[in-house]
Amino acid sequence: MVHEYRTHTCGELRPTHLGAQVRLSGWLRNRRDHGGVLFIDLADHYGVTQLVVAPGSGAHELLENLSKETVIRIDGVVIAREPGQVNPSMATGGVEVKISDAEILGPTAPLPFSVFPEAPAPEDLRLTYRFLDLRRSKMHANILMRSQVIAAIRRRMSALGFVEYQTPTLTASSPEGARDFLVPSRRHPGKFYAFHRLRRCLNN
Repeated sequence: MVHEYRTHTCGELRPTHLGAQVRLSGWLRNRRDHGGVLFIDLADHYGVTQLVVAPGSGAHELLENLSKETVIRIDGVVIAREPGQVNPSMATGGVEVKISDAEILGPTAPLPFSVFPEAPAPEDLRLTYRFLDLRRSKMHANILMRSQVIAAIRRRMSALGFVEYQTPTLTASSPEGARDFLVPSRRHPGKFYAFHRLRRCLNN
């Protein structure tokens, strides 16, 4: 049974997959029209795969006017790129997917700023549309780097015998059915601690 959204990620396909029927999902990063033949860069968290859409096909009619960053699902077959079209700077640069079917999963309204190419945009606008800002390659790389650094620190500290405590498990604030109080400490003047009193609701 084919997965509902993907058989492979957009950074996974290689020449060893030639001839395979695949399903990919991601956002439309870029589209180029070469004499009626559409070339689409489909991106996800893992990478980018180039798609080919033949003119006159149902998929061509569906995809030719889509806005960038629209989320789509495609079915197709993996084919080799023409020798002069191989892109060594991309992990998937030796192959492309010839689309046989496509579906729009999440249509996109006109973008408040360009995600690709990454044109400068005011910081307040980027923060307002943070979900789009994190699709920009620089921000995505920063998020991955942060995750990798934190993971490395945790592995090292654990190897040295440290134990990580999540303080909310020691004093968790519960807004549902409880009321917070700040209680002065008798032993530590000027200090306070949180106290939660449960409320009981009675239906008459």
